[in-house]
Amino acid sequence: MTEAHFAAFQTISADNHPIHYDVEYCRERGHRGPLAHGFQILCFTAAGASTFAHAVGDALIAFVEQSSKFLKPVHPGDTLYPMLEIAALTPQRSTGVVTLAATIHNQNGEVVLTGEQKILLRKRPPA
Repeated sequence: MTEAHFAAFQTISADNHPIHYDVEYCRERGHRGPLAHGFQILCFTAAGASTFAHAVGDALIAFVEQSSKFLKPVHPGDTLYPMLEIAALTPQRSTGVVTLAATIHNQNGEVVLTGEQKILLRKRPPA
């Protein structure tokens, strides 16, 4: 995570709270520096940025649900390691829902985010 990432996300989100950019404001509150916005960290779990989207191909219909917990602060200079794992498959008539467990660790091996995503997929015809 670089200061440029923080600035770009601030521009995109229009979130101008000083906790995300003002070093002195953050230090006065006991933080070593600005805190990344939770949604900024969540972006690193996008299934489309992984091999998942390529594996499901045209079966992908929609991203339908997401939940997350932000467990540790993320600061400029931190390195993030996202991971998605298939946690459940829920078949339906002509579709199905795949539930992905999402985690992000930082450079110290600490979990900074946990969550879950649900993706609606079209069933493929039997081969």
